[in-house]
Formats: sequence, C-alpha cells, structure tokens
Amino acid sequence: MWTHTIATILSIVAFLGGLRVMRSGLTGLAQGALTKWLQRLVATPSRGIITGAVATAILQSSAALTAIAVGLVAAGSITFPSGLAVVLGANVGSTITPQLLNLNLWGIVLPALIAGIILACTRKPKLLRLGEGLVGFACIFISLQALKTSLAPLAASAWFHAALLHAGTRPLLALAIGCGLSAMVQSSTATTLIAMALAGDGLIPVTGGIAIALGANIGTCLTSIIAAIGTIRPAQQVALAHVLLNVFGVLAFVPLLQPFTHLMTMTAKDPAQEIANANTAFNLLCTLIVWPFTRQFAALVERLLPAD
Repeated sequence: MWTHTIATILSIVAFLGGLRVMRSGLTGLAQGALTKWLQRLVATPSRGIITGAVATAILQSSAALTAIAVGLVAAGSITFPSGLAVVLGANVGSTITPQLLNLNLWGIVLPALIAGIILACTRKPKLLRLGEGLVGFACIFISLQALKTSLAPLAASAWFHAALLHAGTRPLLALAIGCGLSAMVQSSTATTLIAMALAGDGLIPVTGGIAIALGANIGTCLTSIIAAIGTIRPAQQVALAHVLLNVFGVLAFVPLLQPFTHLMTMTAKDPAQEIANANTAFNLLCTLIVWPFTRQFAALVERLLPAD
C-alpha cells in the first residue's frame, strides 16, 4: 500500500515538474516576441480574444498570460478593455492541454523526449528552450500514465475509496477542492488533469470530476490577483474582471451540473474525455456569452472599481 502511495505522490511531483519545465521552455521561447505580439494584435475585442486563446495554447498557462496582460495594462502598453479580451481568450486556450494529453500520444512522446534531451544539451538559447518544452511535455504525459497506474491499487483500499467518493458525490465539496488545489499549484490545467486521471480510474464519478474542473477555474484567479497588487487601477480592473467572469460563470453552471454532466457523457465514452470536454464547453460558452458584450462588461467593472 505504501509503495503505491509513494508512487502516486512521485507521479504528481513529476507531473507538476514537467508542467513547470514545459511552461518555462515555451515562455522563454516566446519571450519578448510575445509581448510585442500582444501589443499589436489586441486592438479589438475579437482580436484580443483570439490572441489570448492562441497565446495561452503556446504558453500552456492561462494564469501566466493573465499575469502578463495585467503587467501590460499596468505599464500602459494596452488598455483595460484589451486586457479583458486577452483574459477571455486565455480561458479558452487553457482547455487545449487536457484535450491533447488525453489522446494516445505514445508514438510521439518518446521521440519528443529524446529530441528534447538532445536540444537541451545545446548552447543555443532558442534550441535549449525548445528542448525544455519537449522534455516537459514528455514528462507530463508519462507521469499522467504512471499516476493512473499507481492509483488503481489504491482504489482497493476502503479509506481512500471512501474519501474520494465522499468528495466526488458532493459537488460543492468537489468544487472547493478544485478551487483550493488550483490556487495551491497555480494551474487549472494541472487540477483538471488530476481530476481526469481520478475519473478515468473510476475513483470519482464524472460529476465530481467536472465539479473539480469548474472549481479549478476559480482557483486560478489567484495569480491575476497577486499580479495586480500595488499596480494602477486599470490593471486591478483586469484582475477583477477575471475573478467575476470565472466565479459567476461557475456559479451559473452549478445548478445545471447534473444535466450538464449527462450532456457531456453523450460526447464520449471515456470519463476523462468527458471531463476534458466539459472543461472546454464551460470556458468556450462563458467566453462566447461575454464576447458580444465585452465593452459593456468592461464598463461594469470600471463602475465596480472606479479609476483613482
């Protein structure tokens, strides 16, 4: 039992480490160019949302991109409405990783790991960063498979199964767990992937997994709040908009959790894929609903948190 527990902990550590390495590599690869790119492409809400989604897919972190948006608004490089549009797009872009990692990628993971190690040994900064990104991606995929394997024997233990079942069958508790875990590890993606692994092994019901993923969207707001501390008012408005969007989006979905879960079970046969689809649907719907009213939403936030 202790062997499997240690294996589970090590798998989670390797997973979080891989996520950090991949994020570091991709961020370093895009550094400088990303900031200039954002400044040029966020002139309208539509372009800002699309840019935010693509940039998050590149960075593999909606929290990081939101922090960058807050920083750009604080520096006066982009306006508050533009920063808000980037945040809307970032929420959509954050759903790409769970969808990608749920595919059977063994055919490319090992070559990516080998290529990444070779590139990481070079002295050229760009190749080094690309190597980090590839190694991190491979580590994430491998550690997730290891996590699924190590969790299976633990499911046989009464206390572990009872604890997970207790959380998984109580949506509000699962929501709080997702929020807390996401705030702690500073990654809604990591929290969603862990929920997918648990549901994939049958340790929690799909409803509980979706609730954890929804809660993760609230927990990730902590990064933008921290980034906005001590900055100018428009930057703080971006952080507030991020909190309002995610919190009220989740609260609107909670009463519909059961029918929403039923709908997601019709999109796939694999519980993990159903949670990934639910995460994508939630963020996409929230963004599409707010998209036509981006300027009005920005005006509301400015009323709630007026300029000094």
